[in-house]
Amino acid sequence: METMAGTIRSMMDAAIPFEESPKLTQFAHGGGCGCKIAPGLLREILARAPQGLVPPELMVGTETADDAAVYRLNATQALVATTDFFTPIVDDPYDFGRIAATNALSDIYAMGGTPIMALALVGMPIAKLAPEVIGRVLEGGASVCREAGIPIAGGHSIDVLEPIYGLVGLGLVHPDRVRRNADAQAGDVLVLGKPLGVGVLSAALKKGQLDGAGYAEMLRHTTQLNRVGAALGQMDGVHAMTDVTGFGLAGHLLEICRGSGLSAQVELASLPLIGSAVQWAREGVATGASGRNWAAYGSDVDWPADAPEWQRTLCTDPQTSGGLLVSCAASAAPAVLQAFQSSGFAQAAVVGRMQACEHDRGSRLAFA
Repeated sequence: METMAGTIRSMMDAAIPFEESPKLTQFAHGGGCGCKIAPGLLREILARAPQGLVPPELMVGTETADDAAVYRLNATQALVATTDFFTPIVDDPYDFGRIAATNALSDIYAMGGTPIMALALVGMPIAKLAPEVIGRVLEGGASVCREAGIPIAGGHSIDVLEPIYGLVGLGLVHPDRVRRNADAQAGDVLVLGKPLGVGVLSAALKKGQLDGAGYAEMLRHTTQLNRVGAALGQMDGVHAMTDVTGFGLAGHLLEICRGSGLSAQVELASLPLIGSAVQWAREGVATGASGRNWAAYGSDVDWPADAPEWQRTLCTDPQTSGGLLVSCAASAAPAVLQAFQSSGFAQAAVVGRMQACEHDRGSRLAFA
């Protein structure tokens, strides 16, 4: 680890002038959470990785593909640790930094934790980007950390072909208030905090078709911190949480199902959607990651034969800095919705429920 001043100074010495810097997205073959490794391939890779040490203090590790690791420090504190980084989803460097930082900190909130500090992860093609561009990425990330009330206490940088930015996030949570993705209960209702469609908007942007209003809407959702997760973690009726990111709503809900040994049903008509994303999805605009997601887990999904293709696109759409997905007792749903809405998540909605698996079918996700 190095100080951020030292991290960037040597990079900028070799960078080109600002006026000659190309667009950030032209370097990236993917963007945002859409550049995650497809879930099926990721499972295959991880299955080949040797099992490391699992001390008794490690409350959450790799066993259920949860959002962050959790390590018990003492009777009242557990450390939440996560890292997240990706290639540009937008061309504006300041906005890229804001989106990446918001996305990284979301994993801590999804565990019911509160961030305490971050480290910056910086990879830049230093011979092709101006110092001002790199600096603006860092400024964007720092602005989000200030909003979250935490410092960026250090980081690391490398010279790479594609711009990469993200954070290591560290937080704290009471050991009894950790909200894993594997603790959902049959009969729980599912509440989604943010509307779906960020990936579709990013695809329209990359095609040069997204207007200013659509860009502003995408930015509003992707830079909204999921701080409500810390408050949700304090509610007794909240059993499980995750954030919806690169694998789409369907993929991350399936992780809850598999971890909890349950199935789920989602009502398509209840899903909160970004209005302009619906328009683009109807016109066939989608990310490549959406198709890869469906190929990876579609066999575990019961999809209505009469449902239009655009709805499936939005259910598999990779959400960069997406919303929290909460599995809670039905009696707690009004309080969960109130917490979301009072925190500025106006489109939060009950979207489905958890249920026992059918005999011999294992965990499945049904849309209706």
